[in-house]
Amino acid sequence: MDPKDLKLLVTREMPYGKYKGRLIADLPGHYLNWFAREGFPKGEIGRLIQLMQEIDHNGLSALLEPLRQAHPQALAARFPDKPERPRRYSFDP
Repeated sequence: MDPKDLKLLVTREMPYGKYKGRLIADLPGHYLNWFAREGFPKGEIGRLIQLMQEIDHNGLSALLEPLRQAHPQALAARFPDKPERPRRYSFDP
């Protein structure tokens, strides 16, 4: 694995399909697992999807958070259709 590929996971967007435009790091697990069953695409995009599937499958997605922080565009592109909302927690009954 090339360390540069980890950076690409949080900056490269899916170029086609149902999740076109979504960052590779933000693809849902079921979609990544589908590729694992049916076959990964050829080339760089296939290598990145395969790497993300391994990371997701092994529960290591949190390792990408420092890279997201280092690349603000990755945070902005994470969920482009959903505005950021402040999180509020209430534990009072």
